[in-house]
Amino acid sequence: MFLFLGLAGVKMPRKTTGVLGVLAMAVTTIIAYAAAFTYFFGTDQGQVVDGVRQAIVTTDWTWLSFFKDQLVVKLGVLLDPISAMMLVVITTVSMMVHLYSLGYMSDHHGNPEKGFQRYYADLALFTFSMLGLVVSTNIFQMFIFFEMVGVSSYLLIGFYYESPAANHANKKAFIVTRLADLFFLIGILTLGYFTRTYDFLEMLSTPDKAQAAIATAGGATFMGCSVTAWALTFIFIGGAGKSAMYPLHIWLPDAMEGPTPVSALIHAATMVVAGVFLIARMFPLYVIEQGAMDIILVVGAFTAFYAAAVACVQSDIKRALAFSTISQIAFMMTSLAVSSSNSQLIGGHEAGLGYMASMFHLFTHAMFKALLFLCAGAIIHAVHSNENSRMHGLHKYMPITSIAFLIGCLAIAGIPPFAGFFSKDEILVACYEKGLGWGLWMSMVAGMTAFYMFRIYYLIFFWKKHEVHGEHEPKDQPWTMTLPLIILATVSCVAGFVPFGNLVTWNGAPLATHTNWAVAGASVAIALVGICLATVMYYKENPLPEKMKNAMSGLWTAAYHRFYMDELYQFITHKIIFQGISKPIAWFDRMVIDGFFNMLARLTGGAAYAIRRLQSGNTQTYVAIYFLGALLLAAITTVVILLI
Repeated sequence: MFLFLGLAGVKMPRKTTGVLGVLAMAVTTIIAYAAAFTYFFGTDQGQVVDGVRQAIVTTDWTWLSFFKDQLVVKLGVLLDPISAMMLVVITTVSMMVHLYSLGYMSDHHGNPEKGFQRYYADLALFTFSMLGLVVSTNIFQMFIFFEMVGVSSYLLIGFYYESPAANHANKKAFIVTRLADLFFLIGILTLGYFTRTYDFLEMLSTPDKAQAAIATAGGATFMGCSVTAWALTFIFIGGAGKSAMYPLHIWLPDAMEGPTPVSALIHAATMVVAGVFLIARMFPLYVIEQGAMDIILVVGAFTAFYAAAVACVQSDIKRALAFSTISQIAFMMTSLAVSSSNSQLIGGHEAGLGYMASMFHLFTHAMFKALLFLCAGAIIHAVHSNENSRMHGLHKYMPITSIAFLIGCLAIAGIPPFAGFFSKDEILVACYEKGLGWGLWMSMVAGMTAFYMFRIYYLIFFWKKHEVHGEHEPKDQPWTMTLPLIILATVSCVAGFVPFGNLVTWNGAPLATHTNWAVAGASVAIALVGICLATVMYYKENPLPEKMKNAMSGLWTAAYHRFYMDELYQFITHKIIFQGISKPIAWFDRMVIDGFFNMLARLTGGAAYAIRRLQSGNTQTYVAIYFLGALLLAAITTVVILLI
């Protein structure tokens, strides 16, 4: 569909292009649901061995081979619990975005959107790339689709290519993620060289195979660490770039310059979880290499807090949701990382719970965060601004959007019975099993999540009476934009009841979800405290937020400016790298290296100019010079003979 719309779409009516894109996505969604349903509930006994549902490789072609066929790269399709789950997530969100975009992109800010056909072609390319990533049979194939996802993101972030901000944003995203992907590639090559395989099933299907792969590289170390630990750390850097983990998070807030449906698809529900999916796919290796796992744990826990702190003060609705996304992705990373490497726990409750909880939260978060971004798009479409100062009091004008946004806020805050309660509860249980400190830290971040989400909700839909700007009065959007909100809101209400532990298994065995009532009660209480605090401060206009802002002006300003991380990058790149390193190297190259060769050129040119008359082209001159040379040679020879 990408090729068809990209080549033929420009000659089609806009409506035809959009309808074709939606229909193609609908067919893809049906196929993906059928594949997932067949995998989880199919009657083929070959899929279940000793009560354990097996991974299925439906196709597998040999593409490249190295070391006399000892290392083979194949292209194929792998279905297992997490890839089947991701098929549902990707196609569901993408289908909603395709349908929503029919209304959003057809009449954006009162004007028909340019590049409508290009937009749907790019959406198709992204969806194809993301589906290819999650069904890859080996890590090398996954890397190929990792890069295709990056290209798709670049195109969609910079969709408004006439905008300097959009151009800067897509270049920033491309450069940051490419830097991370360089480490990803190094990790892949290192792991493949020592383990002699890129294939997931050979390396990862059971801890025994994972340990065998590590044993293969066990004799190789670098700086006191095994090459496997180095390789997995480099692979995590690649995943951290895609999933916007600190300090590689700086591209995601700026990526909001793209169309809001793109934010819902790429930067909330699918692309940014590619890093989490990567770590989950390699989990049997990570759970054994505890050094690499500890790095993920520290980065994930810190990122969750950092992004939540920044989200608490943002005034741009999309950037606030972007930092919320960073924080929630960090929840998933932390959940994976709290798993223990203790041998008796491999395949047991602690290792499996963190893994399952992370995948469960990935599933639920995709639904309610896509809902929140699409609600944001409807609001922006109605008021023609991203700033909450231009909103306020919209509940009266946009009741459907208000209710849908409220459901998304309740879900992400972890209030039962909404989806986020069940998945976040499992994450907190896993964190408490790792240690009391980790559990308390993540519980605090969960409370911050409830606060900043309801701060956003009240500032948009309540706070004070909305002032209609101009003649345009905000209202709920057309059915193409409203229907996806209703569907995603409904899913956000019921997704938590999916028996996720029975579907997404660890070490081949089901791990049934359960409710730890002590942790659940505490997390709900913390969330309610955050909601109550937001209600007191932002439900109705009052001076309290301004007083708190003035009392903590330094902290508020730092958080609003993202704790100056962008300025730090500017200082590092411009002052240290460009001026401190690049400029001296450029001077040395220009003055010393170029100067030396320029001097040789001048000397050669001068010498050639001095002897130019020797090449006059006159035969008589050449004979005379030859004769004089012969006489001079004879004279020298005679003198030498006489002296001897």
